[in-house]
Amino acid sequence: MNALVLVDLQKDFMPGGALAVPDGDAVVTVANRLAGQFDLVIATKDWHPRDHGSFITAHPGKAVGDLATLGGMDQVVWPVHCVQESPGAEFHDDLDAGAINEVIVKGTDPGIDSYSGFFDNGHRQATGLQDVLEAHGVDRIYLMGLATDYCVKYTALDARRLGLETMLIVDGCRGVDLAPGDVERALEEMGRAGVTLVSSDDVPLP
Repeated sequence: MNALVLVDLQKDFMPGGALAVPDGDAVVTVANRLAGQFDLVIATKDWHPRDHGSFITAHPGKAVGDLATLGGMDQVVWPVHCVQESPGAEFHDDLDAGAINEVIVKGTDPGIDSYSGFFDNGHRQATGLQDVLEAHGVDRIYLMGLATDYCVKYTALDARRLGLETMLIVDGCRGVDLAPGDVERALEEMGRAGVTLVSSDDVPLP
């Protein structure tokens, strides 16, 4: 069975949001167009406590984009974003939320970040996404959302590690490109891991 996984289509990642991904709102129409083609649509959400350790407020003297340490790992310092129950943590207003069957929240532990929809960055705690997919007999996921070089990439890499056939809908993603070329490098890394890069016009493939 196939499933569509929508990564972090939240207001704070859209233009005007706290951690805006350039042109991020362009992927919402792709998500709405594709959702009706799948029996199972899963959306992930960053769902951070207000004191999350990835936030710039936890790192005096640091700037957004700097590296710090969190949970014993390198951590990019981000603006305060997607705080639980805040407007910025909600889905984009134009997203057809009624087409979503399951919502998976991540980044809830203030002591470690969670880019992947499957695990935190240390692979210490699972989010429940794998359980949902297994319960529905999913063996292939179509993946899209924000941002290509962070949460989409790490979700795709974990999906491959878990043995899932993983199709990345390239035109359904946008990236941060914190360092120029990050998006292209992310696509290359996913390809090397066995992720298949496709266009939304090719979904669903046979």
